[in-house]
Amino acid sequence: MPHDTQPTPLSAEPTLLNREQSWLNFNARVLQEAQNPEVPLLERLKFLAIFSSNLDEYFKVRVATLRRLQNLKKKTRAKLGEDPGELLQQVLTEVGRQQEVFGETFRDQILPELHRHHIHLVTEQDLTAEQHQWVQQYFRERVQDLLSPVVLDDNLHHLFLKDQTTYLTFYLTGHAKGKKAENEERVLVMELPTKRHGGRFVQLPDAGPEHYVMFLDDVVRCCAHELFPKYEAVEVHSIKMSRDAELDIQEEVSGNLLAKIKSSLQKRETGYPARLLYDPAMPKPVLRAIMQKTGIGKEELVEGSRYHNFRDFFGFPGFGLTTLQYPPQVALPHPTLPRGKEDSLLAAIGQRDHLIHYPYQSFDYVTRLIKEAAKDPAVTDVGITLYRVADKSKVAKALLKAAKHGKQVTVVVELKARFDEESNIRWAEKLEQAGATVIYGVPELKVHAKLLLIRRQEGDAARHYAYLSTGNFNEATAHVYADHGLFTADERLTAEVARVFDFFRTRETPAPFGHLLVAPFELRQRLNHLIDVEIEHARAGEEAYIILKLNALQDEGMIRKLYEASQAGVRVELLIRGISCLLPGVAGQSENIQQRGIVDRYLEHARVYVFANGGQERVYMASADWMTRNLDRRVEVAFPIYDAEVRREVRYLVDLQRQDNQKSRDWQNEYLREGAEEKPVRAQAETYEYLRKRRKK
Repeated sequence: MPHDTQPTPLSAEPTLLNREQSWLNFNARVLQEAQNPEVPLLERLKFLAIFSSNLDEYFKVRVATLRRLQNLKKKTRAKLGEDPGELLQQVLTEVGRQQEVFGETFRDQILPELHRHHIHLVTEQDLTAEQHQWVQQYFRERVQDLLSPVVLDDNLHHLFLKDQTTYLTFYLTGHAKGKKAENEERVLVMELPTKRHGGRFVQLPDAGPEHYVMFLDDVVRCCAHELFPKYEAVEVHSIKMSRDAELDIQEEVSGNLLAKIKSSLQKRETGYPARLLYDPAMPKPVLRAIMQKTGIGKEELVEGSRYHNFRDFFGFPGFGLTTLQYPPQVALPHPTLPRGKEDSLLAAIGQRDHLIHYPYQSFDYVTRLIKEAAKDPAVTDVGITLYRVADKSKVAKALLKAAKHGKQVTVVVELKARFDEESNIRWAEKLEQAGATVIYGVPELKVHAKLLLIRRQEGDAARHYAYLSTGNFNEATAHVYADHGLFTADERLTAEVARVFDFFRTRETPAPFGHLLVAPFELRQRLNHLIDVEIEHARAGEEAYIILKLNALQDEGMIRKLYEASQAGVRVELLIRGISCLLPGVAGQSENIQQRGIVDRYLEHARVYVFANGGQERVYMASADWMTRNLDRRVEVAFPIYDAEVRREVRYLVDLQRQDNQKSRDWQNEYLREGAEEKPVRAQAETYEYLRKRRKK
């Protein structure tokens, strides 16, 4: 396997890896999957799309933040511990190197493989006479009316480029054909109408077994002379703007947070430019005109390629070639939850705990539960936290039904869920109109916990049913994010979930929790205590270990606590998909810490904490990564797994990830391949097979 995506080192503290370095490491792992010939070809294209989408978000958030820090006063910058300007330059250098690898992967690996499988991504220069005629006809019938170029001349005072949108520039030169006149030169800009066209790609007619496809950009290039017949030469190039995505909000208790979020969303569209990608073949007069009319400076310019927005490759046609894609994995029915839609989930949950694993198993159980609660005359209340809501959310629609059936529906909507605020606001307003009580987050905190609570009157007493999850109430992402969700009626847990909802209503600091670990109140302290217990056992010569499955490990306090555990002899195993600022295997510091991460078909999103606890193992699942923001500035809930059978299932799945020797890498992005004596283990495939067999039982 190629390892040329390994980033060059950025400056780091002696004991901690720089956060930017670590994130770039993660995106390099994504790029490795695109380079991996063992990955089906069309899936490799999707990994290129993921890499591109990740990088867009990185510029919108992290690079934009570094630019803001760079603009602080010198004395303030000195308190940061490292020069944001120097770090920014190191980041841009490494990003540039990765983009070169990205381009080489696409040109030298993906395109030849597509060609070998009879798929041809053609440009205007590759067309036969017959294809050229077809493209011209397609342009006139399907594309031309969607185009609206803007002239960059003295009449245009400012050019606004929308965030994350591909634009085409037109450089027109030469006088009218057949006439004597002064040479003319004009620059125009036009948004590429991807959404209105219905996608980025145009499929041409097949020629026997050969499939042909074209970028919409190249269809326009091919026919640009029809738009500007007056000019002898028309040169077409592309640009793309990424803008600062951070919301500038003062979150005071008395303010109207909804109005502020709406205002900030409008500002995001005109946010500070974080990056302008441009085609290096673009004529200098065109680039100068773009910079002049947009106000972009040289520091925001990033050399790109002929095409931008590779995330559009999510929509690349499959041509029915299923062998070039992952084999389908149908969502499995759960072995202990009732399958019939008329069977009661509440009754099943009342008898025992059930743990669901999506996308391996169906997320529909969650929406079914809400729908059942909506119709059940004994159900009086439904409470839920919504962090990222799908555009056509089945969950939100089920909540609307519950409100219309007279249930007391309380919805805690997080308005600061980055890039999902608009969808969240739209659904929140609909729910309010239906009579639900909508709580717009908590001032100064982001509500990231994933909780559902149902109150049902059973005889003279009320009983609570809960669903606690590591992932969002979002049926769209549930197809690609690997998460766990616990259905339970255990009073130890449901009573404390109810107290979390009491906090949302009253804003009064809750009394200590006995079972849940809740941020920002006590999650950090309880985690420190659990680590201290392992340290005590290790010093006493007893078995002591910690296994952590996280998306990110960044908080310096928790990292140093893990270093302390390592020095005491505690064995620490880390399964981290994304950022990790911990340096494993350092003598005298972290020699008892191992770290690996999996990048595969599904996005590893679940958080699991395991502590040996002197032989009485404790297992928690959570919405929280070990980042400062999660521990101190968010409402997070880690929940214990009490049911013995469910706990064994969790440990089995975690152990599969620990044993993965196909898609697992160490912190330096080196593949942890199996030795000759070891059996190949690919955790995600083994997880599906394990759950498939459990279904039969």
